[in-house]
Amino acid sequence: MTTDPHPQGEHSTAGYSLIKLRDAAFGYGGRVALAHVDLEIIRGEAVALIGRNGAGKSTLIKGLLGILRPLSGTVVGCPRTGYLPQAHHIDPDFPITVRQAVTMGRYQDRGWVRPMRRADRIAVDRAIDRVGLTCLARRRFGDLSGGQRQRALLARALTTDPELLLLDEPFNGLDQPSRDQLLGTIMALTAEGVAVVVSTHDVTLARDVCDRALLLDGEVVASGDVEGILHNQRLHASLHDDPHSRPADI
Repeated sequence: MTTDPHPQGEHSTAGYSLIKLRDAAFGYGGRVALAHVDLEIIRGEAVALIGRNGAGKSTLIKGLLGILRPLSGTVVGCPRTGYLPQAHHIDPDFPITVRQAVTMGRYQDRGWVRPMRRADRIAVDRAIDRVGLTCLARRRFGDLSGGQRQRALLARALTTDPELLLLDEPFNGLDQPSRDQLLGTIMALTAEGVAVVVSTHDVTLARDVCDRALLLDGEVVASGDVEGILHNQRLHASLHDDPHSRPADI
């Protein structure tokens, strides 16, 4: 396994580490899907997870989220986390407004029985404003464009005021204005100290937003600065074997 000459996270400021993984392995039904993960995430940085389909990007995100427990190795740290999954499960025909969809993010911590407090309502309004959807807050979720829905789901992830934001292929199928909006939001969040981990095939996202990248192929093949990873020979070999990857994308 090839790694950064500086172990991941050693460049961080002491005391700002959010979560550390040491030789961690994750999988399903006892079978390893991703092994040998050494990673430290610090406040205010953005890390890109790059690799072919099935390389372990979503698996690592689930491990960071706590959905998957490590089969071996260690995970230390439990930051307040927001999550934007690759696919959402809100039926577009369901009669729910944008604001109601975003409010679901607060209920994940509070439960459905407890009433909303003033702090919850403020958090929802702030998240909706952050993604530029205030004027559409009362619009039915199903009437939004694909890009607007993705922004609403990002707002839902932001209602918990996360220290760590996990994004699984957030730009799939988005038009350029929606991509620009999401890019701007991610950059603003990292500037405020939120750490972002994003699974992506998108070169623009990785280069313009991320500080570091991990190349995955069932394990961490390489880690380091984004440009170095994007030019890694193993990256091009893995993408050549992936029929779903396009030459313009990573």
